[in-house]
Amino acid sequence: MAFYDRNYVFEDNIALVDENGQSYTYGQMFALGSQILDGTEPRHVLMLLCDNSVEAISTYVSALQRGIIPLMVNSATSDELLLAIFNKYKPAYIFIKKGAKNFFMQCHCLHEISGYQLFQADTIEHYPVSDELALLLTTSGSTGSPKLVRQSYKNIQSNANSISRYLDTKENDVAITTLPLNYTYGLSIVNSHLERGASLVVTNKSFFDNGFWELCNENNVTNFGGVPYSYDILQTIGFEQIPVPSLRYITQAGGKLHEDKVKEMIEICKKKGIQFIIMYGQTEATARMSYLPWKHAAEKSASIGIAIPDGKFILEDDDGREITETDLVGELVYYGPNVTLGYAEGYQDLCKGNEFNGVLHTGDLAKRDADGYYYIVGRNKRFIKLFGNRVNLDEVEQLLIKKHYSCVCGGKDDCLVIYTVDEEKDEEIMNFISGMMGFHKSAFRIQGIKEIPRTTSGKVDYSALP
Repeated sequence: MAFYDRNYVFEDNIALVDENGQSYTYGQMFALGSQILDGTEPRHVLMLLCDNSVEAISTYVSALQRGIIPLMVNSATSDELLLAIFNKYKPAYIFIKKGAKNFFMQCHCLHEISGYQLFQADTIEHYPVSDELALLLTTSGSTGSPKLVRQSYKNIQSNANSISRYLDTKENDVAITTLPLNYTYGLSIVNSHLERGASLVVTNKSFFDNGFWELCNENNVTNFGGVPYSYDILQTIGFEQIPVPSLRYITQAGGKLHEDKVKEMIEICKKKGIQFIIMYGQTEATARMSYLPWKHAAEKSASIGIAIPDGKFILEDDDGREITETDLVGELVYYGPNVTLGYAEGYQDLCKGNEFNGVLHTGDLAKRDADGYYYIVGRNKRFIKLFGNRVNLDEVEQLLIKKHYSCVCGGKDDCLVIYTVDEEKDEEIMNFISGMMGFHKSAFRIQGIKEIPRTTSGKVDYSALP
């Protein structure tokens, strides 16, 4: 039975606990979701503007159960991107917090429950949708592109099962939300706990908030997840000195954490008697593809580990041949039932079937040691990660070009560098890109250049950028 089906074995288990301490059993969670989606029809798209709330999770789970296709978008997404997604995918329904600005014309409110509203399009567009299609997610980043990943019911369930197996998630486990619901890693934590009848403390509080740690202790939280930036914060606030005796493990994914910080976290976790589990994933693989077993964390602290249950990695050279030798670099290729169906750039793509066929070329360069553990050494595509969110540098450039800025992009994880010949527009560019992408200005750096370097064929010569 899938985690989103009503499993009466878990009916009386606590599924969700809100910030005020109110708990909801699995039965109550399904009832709330059903109430919110009353009057909706299956195989239509639901644009779900997410926050970390009991209502949003209940709506998501019930949508999967009813055969409605959630399109998960952060409620803090810019107006421009929300409208672009709405126009590209023509959702029949919109879930939104009451009082939020309603950008969607030609929609009416079906009903209002617990401070949230469900809107329905005045004219519902009828277009073909694949029977396999369960969920639509952005590709981690928020670059102003309406390109989405198409995930199937099989993808979601298989990944939830694999994750809960290797983390040995139990019914008495309690996770706390530390990542957005629309982010594939954050969503997979929800899925894998619901798979085992475990509990989730639902909050928008951050590590900086004393209330977050109070919630952990009041609810006997056993685990939480974070991206590299999360662990920068934990080390800044002195996680080693914060008592949460119920914790048994914490997880890290969403980008590479510097090896020195990995080693520091390993030592902290040893002292606290908990496990630190490093993982690796992409939205195109539903969520997670690998994990580093705790018993090898210290000796292989630079590794992403081994493939999750039911998954497999290989390395390929530039000609697509499998690399069988150790310590040779090639593109990391993943095989597994969690590899998603493919991409969508509009509602016309939702009828497409399985285009990836269980194989994902990750775009990451890696090597494998003699024990079969994998190490990411670089990327062969122009992606970086900002606070755990994957960002396509080419898409950022196109955003800037559309606004008539003369810029190219580079940088590394957690620092996107915008090279521009429009030095007098530095502040204007910074305000635009920060607002569009929804990241703090500290994620960006503007650098003036006299001209954009180009090769003899006219292409941008990124290697010549300072």
